[in-house]
Amino acid sequence: MLTSQQCFQVFESCIRDYHVVDHVDQPLHIPYAPGTAEHLLYRKNWIDTVQWHLEDIIRNPAIDPAEALQLKRRIDASNQDRTDLVEVLDNLLLQELTPATADPVAPLNTETPAWAIDRLSILALKIYHMRVEAERTDVDEVHRQRCSAKLAVLLEQQADLSGSIDALLDDIRTGKKRMKLYRQMKMYNDPSLNPVLYKK
Repeated sequence: MLTSQQCFQVFESCIRDYHVVDHVDQPLHIPYAPGTAEHLLYRKNWIDTVQWHLEDIIRNPAIDPAEALQLKRRIDASNQDRTDLVEVLDNLLLQELTPATADPVAPLNTETPAWAIDRLSILALKIYHMRVEAERTDVDEVHRQRCSAKLAVLLEQQADLSGSIDALLDDIRTGKKRMKLYRQMKMYNDPSLNPVLYKK
């Protein structure tokens, strides 16, 4: 049974692995078997981690505009990959969590488990990078204290979000809530739905 703690441990492992080389073009090596939730979680967090650093790079005020455009398109593609992967994870969770005797009129949650786990993945990145800032030795104590205070808030958010995710997973397992999947249906990436593209 998947828990928020297992998810967060996979995310932390992925973030540590990324920062060994710390380059957006480094190859991805997933240490979990294909088809497992851990494999999907690691891959999902790798997408988030690379995108985190792409977002840093594109904010360089001295960046060449042509390079910035290439990065923007890469970030757009990354967002689509992220969305697709969250939907794959939700499909897996739907199959694993939904009891055979699920109540067809049990209430729905405002978001699916995988989208809540998506937020936990981003939170893991915020915690990692805020901890780096809180421990820097090339800045003054004011910077470290400010970042330490922010880190404390992020850790509180982690505890709250983790508890909510575990409660949702348990409610779905026991039939108190049900899962229903809606595709994101992003239109701007589809040449048949984006008027700028199909009017060309």
